[in-house]
Amino acid sequence: MQEYVGKVCVDYTWYPGEDLYSDGEIEDRLLEIAENCREDELNAVIAKEKDWAVLYHMSQIRENIIDWLPVQKTDTVLEIGAGCGAVTGALARKAGSVTCVDLSKKRSLVNANRHREYDNLKILVGNFQDIERNLPREYDYITLIGVFEYARGYIGTEAPYTEFLRQVASHLKPGGKLVIAIENRLGLKYWAGCREDHTGNYFEGLENYPNPVGVRTFAKPELEKMFQETGLGRYQFYYPYPDYKLPLVIYSDDYLPGKGELNMNIWNFDRERMVLFDEEKVFDSLIESGLFPLYSNSYLVLLERDR
Repeated sequence: MQEYVGKVCVDYTWYPGEDLYSDGEIEDRLLEIAENCREDELNAVIAKEKDWAVLYHMSQIRENIIDWLPVQKTDTVLEIGAGCGAVTGALARKAGSVTCVDLSKKRSLVNANRHREYDNLKILVGNFQDIERNLPREYDYITLIGVFEYARGYIGTEAPYTEFLRQVASHLKPGGKLVIAIENRLGLKYWAGCREDHTGNYFEGLENYPNPVGVRTFAKPELEKMFQETGLGRYQFYYPYPDYKLPLVIYSDDYLPGKGELNMNIWNFDRERMVLFDEEKVFDSLIESGLFPLYSNSYLVLLERDR
């Protein structure tokens, strides 16, 4: 039920026997890249491939979202929804041990091949709900990078998002940190003409998802309400720019952007978009009005378990 890819242990104890989530044939190419290319060759590969999936899964810029966290060699990390390992390497470099959970065998093999030199990395393949009850309750950090928005698919209750938060946070040590990265459904890019990141429809998040879907994102006050309901009242918001997927700058409430700084807005690599207004000018207006945190394209939140 286990195999080793280099030094990485891949555990299939909870694997259902087929990948229930996939981007299709491009994942074969991602596995080929992971098997044959070193990390220092990936930028050249991305430039040659000219494919959003290759950029998204292989860009080292992805690591910026968590590389600044003060993770120590004494820390244990649980990465839920690790996928192809875009941030796994940064965690494995810093932590004492990293346990990844992902539903997809192929994506887990991409992750394992990309990081095969790490002997502190283990990947559990299967549904988190099946694996969760077998996990320890002593992690220093748990990450949900682009995962929280799918909680409805994991939890079959009337309040799946708060229940998912409670379930995940129960595996933290007292003082441990839960790290969430997620799009803001009211992000300025959606007003300006970008399609909703998950459904591909215009204005769907702005209209609060009128068509029932298995994924949704949230505005800042909505997230804060859920955090308070789950007892995770100690939290800090950060503001990745342009967004959490390819963050070049991460702002905080202690260091918010100044006028003229948010000038990389036209990028939209995965699908076509409209351009309805000058986003830089509108960002400047929001900054002057003190409203930028409500319209940041994405959020990074650190929540602390205090009991």
